[in-house]
Amino acid sequence: MYAGLSMSYLDEWNAMEAPAAAQAVLPCCGSEAWADGLAARRPLGSLPELLAASDTAWWSLTEEDWREAFDSHPRIGEQHPQGTSSETGKRWSSAEQSGLDSEHDVTARIAQGNRAYEERFDRIFLIRAAGRSAEQMLEELRRRIGNTPEAELRESAEQQREITHLRLQRWLAEHEAGPRTEQGA
Repeated sequence: MYAGLSMSYLDEWNAMEAPAAAQAVLPCCGSEAWADGLAARRPLGSLPELLAASDTAWWSLTEEDWREAFDSHPRIGEQHPQGTSSETGKRWSSAEQSGLDSEHDVTARIAQGNRAYEERFDRIFLIRAAGRSAEQMLEELRRRIGNTPEAELRESAEQQREITHLRLQRWLAEHEAGPRTEQGA
């Protein structure tokens, strides 16, 4: 970089040591193996490159790694995840599920569906909530509970991939809006 020019956050992230870079991006997905895999694919020069590298890292993971990511989310309609989650991840989940706030009857039916889903698949129902109404999420829950375990695992993985894309975009935007490091000053 030239004197007086600020680095983008992606540039800063590219310059971090691998463990710090993995930790920085972890709230976007919740899987440590994914975060390590994404950090190993640096340097990345743009958002499209970041999203493509994220996909490559995501689809290379094991089912156990996927479950770690799934468990970092709260149930639809709840605030607290099954597994560990950063404060950033909790804040993002809350914002993503904001469409549920005014639909109490549907939210109660989702809670009932969550229990049935968990009995069938032994994990939480995962869906990209952003941009969906509570009714749409309930319809998807009802449809997906009929999936085979293998088909549902892949569908949950795809939902997590979509959530991760949204969170990576938010992650970069939040860091770009904040203070940035000045090089060569």
